[in-house]
Amino acid sequence: MENKITVENLNAWCGKSTFIRCLNRMHEVVPKARATGKVLVDDNDIYDKDIDPVDIRRLIGMVFQKPNPFPTMSIRDNVVAGLKLSGVKDKNMLDDIAKECLTKAALWDEVKNDLNKSGVSLSGGQQQRLCIARALAMEPEVILLDEPCSALDPISTGKIEDLMIELKEKYTLVIVTHNMQQAARVSDHTAFFLYGKLIEFGDTRQLFKKPKEKSTEDYIIGRFG
Repeated sequence: MENKITVENLNAWCGKSTFIRCLNRMHEVVPKARATGKVLVDDNDIYDKDIDPVDIRRLIGMVFQKPNPFPTMSIRDNVVAGLKLSGVKDKNMLDDIAKECLTKAALWDEVKNDLNKSGVSLSGGQQQRLCIARALAMEPEVILLDEPCSALDPISTGKIEDLMIELKEKYTLVIVTHNMQQAARVSDHTAFFLYGKLIEFGDTRQLFKKPKEKSTEDYIIGRFG
């Protein structure tokens, strides 16, 4: 749903990372991995044989559970790494994009005097925002976030959640989490998965207040988790 935050609220061990990677064909980097069915973006199936997976990954960016800045690159070069691989060479343009994306990721003021330092010199929360800035640099329409706060402290988590709410003004976000409180705080819609199956999908407030499925209700009230 465009310019909305959809949370996939999932029980542990139900294939959450596998599922979200299918949404931008990232699973295909795993040998012998395959998917069946369709994923529609703007009514186009991203698994159509004529569509290049690389183009899909530009259109649908991804931020992983554990912050993963490129360790040999500076903060600035981490942000524009994808653009440089795509052939962009204009230094002034790359500098401007780095500043723009770090600003969007609420990180510019914290790093503007240290752009040549290694990306891994940052704190965990800063590294995750750096990874978000790196995704933004490719100008995606959709951003997938796989448990983006699970490795972060409460203060860093709050910053990431605030950032996600800001980003939905320009991007569509899909977030995987098994943290129900986080889902309630940031999402417009929630999809509840259990053992690899979609159990229920709907407006977050409605789903949490009056779920249609018993297993959804059982999970929300803590009968299992």
